[in-house]
Amino acid sequence: MSARMRVLLPVIPLLMLSACEWFTDFKRQPSIWTWEPLKDTLTPSRGNPQMSVPTTGTAVAGFQVSYGAFPATIDSMSALRNPTPASDSSLANGRKYFQINCAVCHGERAMGDGTTTKFGMPGINLTTDMTKARTDGYIFGMIRNGRGLMPPYNRIEEMDRWDVVNYVRALQGVNGKTVAVGPLAPPGVTGDKVPGPTRMGPNVSAPFFSPRNLLSDTQQAIAGAAGRTAPSQAIPGAAPPDTTRRTRADSTKAKSDSARAKVIR
Repeated sequence: MSARMRVLLPVIPLLMLSACEWFTDFKRQPSIWTWEPLKDTLTPSRGNPQMSVPTTGTAVAGFQVSYGAFPATIDSMSALRNPTPASDSSLANGRKYFQINCAVCHGERAMGDGTTTKFGMPGINLTTDMTKARTDGYIFGMIRNGRGLMPPYNRIEEMDRWDVVNYVRALQGVNGKTVAVGPLAPPGVTGDKVPGPTRMGPNVSAPFFSPRNLLSDTQQAIAGAAGRTAPSQAIPGAAPPDTTRRTRADSTKAKSDSARAKVIR
């Protein structure tokens, strides 16, 4: 055995073990948690990215109003109308998102006595007369953009933000609703006690619309005539207009080639 082989033999098993996994239970594979940040803590994998327009519609799109945390920007959303009635289901969903995201600073009853106040965070009371006088659109904008000490909570999807607004209004006693307060369940409980799948991200493939379907009957006729009379103007690299005829010619040629090969043998 050569000296080179004696050196390589101990290394080969190590390379094999590090290159692949022979027995896998498929537990270790790429995945993204529900709110796992992809870039930084303020850019989670769900929510409404800049310039996004959800398929379900939006109260204010990213190209209409920026996500900047500026007073004038948030004031511009004050006139937004709350599209979600303060139903029991809306208030229950708003409580869930409020307890997960807001109660840590604002407190379980939104009175500014959250856990973070014990570590130096100023207590922001949402039940004051000044906050009660704010519009639903303004509170929505604060959740969307953040401002001052409040970070943006864009990870709360748009329709869920309106549920949070309804829940805050109930805590303020503005909408005449009585709601439960406090955590929904002990830490670690999942299921309906945590945010579900995103309603903003695509869950089906994008539909294909043929450009011809967007033309009128007259335009389709003109385009068809132009394709028959001026084949030299076709787009370079595009498929020929009569692919069926080309396929038949190729298949006939293949048969003749195979027959010729038999004769040669």
